[in-house]
Amino acid sequence: MTSTEQASKSGAQAAHPDHLGHVIFIAAAAAMGGFLFGYDSSVINGAVEAIRGRYDIGSAALAQVIAIALIGCAIGAATAGRIADRIGRIRCMQISAVLFTISAVGSALPFALYDLAFWRIVGGFAIGMASVIGPAYIAEVAPPAYRGRLGSFQQAAIVIGIAVSQLVNWGLLNAAGGDQRGKLMGLEAWQVMLGVMVIPAVLYGLLSFAIPESPRFLISVGKHERAREILAEVEGDKIDLDARVTEIENAMKSEHKSTFKDLLGGSFFFKPIVWVGIGLSVFQQFVGINVAFYYSSTLWQSVGVDPTDSFLYSFTTSIINIVGTVIAMIFVDRVGRRPLALIGSAGMVIGLALEAWAFSFDLVDGKLPAVQGWTALIAAHVFVLFFALSWGVVVWVFLGEMFPNRIRAAALGVAASAQWIANWAITASFPSLADWNLSATYVIYTVFAALSIPFVLKYVKETKGKALEEMG
Repeated sequence: MTSTEQASKSGAQAAHPDHLGHVIFIAAAAAMGGFLFGYDSSVINGAVEAIRGRYDIGSAALAQVIAIALIGCAIGAATAGRIADRIGRIRCMQISAVLFTISAVGSALPFALYDLAFWRIVGGFAIGMASVIGPAYIAEVAPPAYRGRLGSFQQAAIVIGIAVSQLVNWGLLNAAGGDQRGKLMGLEAWQVMLGVMVIPAVLYGLLSFAIPESPRFLISVGKHERAREILAEVEGDKIDLDARVTEIENAMKSEHKSTFKDLLGGSFFFKPIVWVGIGLSVFQQFVGINVAFYYSSTLWQSVGVDPTDSFLYSFTTSIINIVGTVIAMIFVDRVGRRPLALIGSAGMVIGLALEAWAFSFDLVDGKLPAVQGWTALIAAHVFVLFFALSWGVVVWVFLGEMFPNRIRAAALGVAASAQWIANWAITASFPSLADWNLSATYVIYTVFAALSIPFVLKYVKETKGKALEEMG
């Protein structure tokens, strides 16, 4: 019997949970790791200029301190799959929460620059783990009919984390008189900004105790009865639970624990499907989206915007980010993943090209000319909107779905690691590239957005509505 026939027999494709709100809570709790990623990505935005001033460092060194967390993210993402296969998805989330809490405290109370960099690596490792476990766990517990929307919770959590951190930064900056190094609670404002990360980290840890383990992991360790109970919770008791357990078990019997070696093959080192996952991850980052969140306030200040207003503009960008993510959540299971990706790529090309044009003009009295200034601001919001309604969501959904069962954990780890490395490359290079030629930098991002269109058309297959056992 084929996997498609098995899915049909067990009713997996038509599964509808009796308590959808409970399934939504489970997905939202797992996606808190995405909230931590978003919060950390943007909270540093409020500390960039303060760190530059306190430690008297140039753009290149500053970029390394900001971006070094992403190296930790890559390591965490690369190892999370194996850890999750050994000790479970929930334990992995709890380890991530503990490490991120420690990182938040250390980052808020650094002794020196190297100390701050170390704690950012620790936090990055935690976020890298969460970035892999969140999408994989949600894909494993979500009914196929809802998996795209529930999988998009990861990106929704990221953009909400970005918005909340920018709102908190704006409030703390105002409380400190508009000075990132102003005193608050005996510390400099930027230290308080980083320390506040303790709150979502602890919440993530607490929520991990309130959600069930993945039924696929439970079956893999012989806990069939508990797996059956959870499947009834998340897919509804109207499906044939015994058939579902047998379906998953048979799929697992035909596989073994995924390792890096399992990903090898084909003409270019990795199997083709792994390269597609890596390509999706790299394109998601090489359009320069995280420049908008790591450096947005610095960017606006560089073209003459008042520091406090620059934080406000950054926050409005985050609101647009949330709006775009909601649009994607509505349409990802209706329209499909590929069409959203293509629409988003076309929109990003337009937004990025307009930004490149606007930044090509010389500053007048420290500011862009009025037309170019407004064009840059509007184009930045257009770019973020189209990213959010497409690549921001569909890449995480794809990575949670697209790999065959036998290589899913390892392949997701490699793809997520590639995403963090690409993120690091963009984040670390932006200050120096911007000093060289800001307009040309945005031309580079525009080119990658354009190249993503033929990549999707040629290599990416639709995963909408398919059971995980059908992938491959």
